[in-house]
Amino acid sequence: MSQSDKRKQSLYFPESMLLEIQQEAMRLDRSLSWVMQRAWKLSRQDIRKLPSVNDVPDMEAADDPRGRDED
Repeated sequence: MSQSDKRKQSLYFPESMLLEIQQEAMRLDRSLSWVMQRAWKLSRQDIRKLPSVNDVPDMEAADDPRGRDED
């Protein structure tokens, strides 16, 4: 029997999204962790189709606020 790796990781969600995930976890009688792991397994092929940061042309990257220095 294989042992699972149970490292802790903090994830941050907008409040409305977290509430929706919590409601689904309650509806399914499952943990938040289970819901998120299942969501990843169901969506990972679609997520892999998204372009990486290196695939975005420079003009579009200029519109992305991530990585900008805050004043």
